[in-house]
Amino acid sequence: MGELGRIHQLIVPFFGYDLTFNVEAIVMTWIAIIFLLIFGMLAARKKSVIPGPLQVVGELIVGNLFQLTEDTLDKELAKKYGPLICALFLFLVACNWLGIIPFLEEPTKDINTPLALGLLGFFIAHYSGIRTKGLKTYLKHYLEPFFIMLPLNIVSELANVVSISFRLFGNIMGGAIIILVVSYLSYSLVLPPFLNAFFGLFVGTIQAFVFTMLTTVYISLQVK
Repeated sequence: MGELGRIHQLIVPFFGYDLTFNVEAIVMTWIAIIFLLIFGMLAARKKSVIPGPLQVVGELIVGNLFQLTEDTLDKELAKKYGPLICALFLFLVACNWLGIIPFLEEPTKDINTPLALGLLGFFIAHYSGIRTKGLKTYLKHYLEPFFIMLPLNIVSELANVVSISFRLFGNIMGGAIIILVVSYLSYSLVLPPFLNAFFGLFVGTIQAFVFTMLTTVYISLQVK
């Protein structure tokens, strides 16, 4: 994880309003995307019965994620949502691991990134629920067990987005704060690099997995 607070903002006037963009988060996001594209092309370039190292890693990740999707949904739904789950997990892992590399930052340290992914999962889950159950059955769910529960059920659904987004943001930002404090206390000698690797590899992977599985569960609750 890089230095906390090194944020470059771009302010763009838009019909009398100032739109603020975190340029650093945008650049880091594209670095993660480019890395995943390169990894995917290299892993799939020379597929063979006796796979190479990259093909083994790719097949291991995709196979396990598809299996988890089947366990949460079912075999048919896994074919439909499996690619989304795989892409979401790999993207989050790549983003969380960027902080290990000097001079790079995790885009998930900006609340806009996890919030955007949380909203993405929210809309996909509810759109899938409407298509699967029909609009009438979908809306009826919000009136259960009594119609007076409608406001609470709506708030509960929106709270899922806040919960999943701030969990990821809080863990990544919290790790960055801990590393910053320890760096100042130990003059950035021995301990900070180990903490950086720990939070980047271990905590970053766990949080990516938790976010992905919660998104899968939210989709499952809507389509079943």
